[in-house]
Amino acid sequence: MLLLHALFWGLVSLRVFGAALLSEERTTAVKPVATPCWLMEEFTVTRSCAQCNAFETKSYPSCAQTGFYERVNCTKSNRDEVKSCRSSQMEEQSFWHFEAVMLSLTVLFGVVVVTRQRALDRLASEKVRRQIESI
Repeated sequence: MLLLHALFWGLVSLRVFGAALLSEERTTAVKPVATPCWLMEEFTVTRSCAQCNAFETKSYPSCAQTGFYERVNCTKSNRDEVKSCRSSQMEEQSFWHFEAVMLSLTVLFGVVVVTRQRALDRLASEKVRRQIESI
């Protein structure tokens, strides 16, 4: 039971810390990267959120964060840049994964409760039987 509790909280903490890691900017130590224009000025999305292919994953550092990117055009500097994004497809997949884990844990704990209740009922009836026999 303690192991299942630790497993559950491990999954929850992985999800929370994973989300925190995805929201942070990761920079490489090899070369300093200038601040992207979309952090400092208004921008328009020229290509909506799409999954990175193998080439884009190697080419764009923003693909390494979530596996998805979108092209943006900064209005003042008129620069085209690539920005990491969270796709609805990825969010939906994470949601259904979470739902599956919760359903599995519900079934597992339901079986544990029923098994424990039967064992306690068996002990109680054995105790009553012994008391009746001793009379």
